[in-house]
Amino acid sequence: MDPLFAPPAETWHPVSVKLRTLHRLVLVLWTVVPAVVVCVALALLLQWWWPVAAVAGVAVAVLVWGWFWAARNQAAWGFAENAEDLWIRHGVAWRKIVAVPYGRVQYVDVTAGPLERSLGIAKVSLHTASSHTSAVIPGIPSDEAARLRDRLTELRKTRGSGI
Repeated sequence: MDPLFAPPAETWHPVSVKLRTLHRLVLVLWTVVPAVVVCVALALLLQWWWPVAAVAGVAVAVLVWGWFWAARNQAAWGFAENAEDLWIRHGVAWRKIVAVPYGRVQYVDVTAGPLERSLGIAKVSLHTASSHTSAVIPGIPSDEAARLRDRLTELRKTRGSGI
């Protein structure tokens, strides 16, 4: 691991591999459905067959690229907890690491849409006074998200910085 993106003396907790599944489901829904509609319209209404092949080819290329992207994206996410901060890393080409001091956390959100709930994962968001802090961790197992929410809320109370 690149030392620039390593937390200080803590190990990274990866997000769930179900985040990969979520991204792949959304990819299929947003690629296959529009491609089928366009192909049917071109074939039945206009009776153009060569653009159907082009649209299908582009859809397949997007699906293949997105399938591999979902795995790399999921593997790039992680978080580490130490005595004073929560560290969050993400990004494949453009890596990012954020350290959020527990005392700066104003509140913690846990959200899960219908697909996330069906997969048993959630997204934890930390809110601070800074609008530039992107402290979001997607794809955390629901029980771990609840534990993290409770721990961060308790640490926020005990380590408050007078915000």
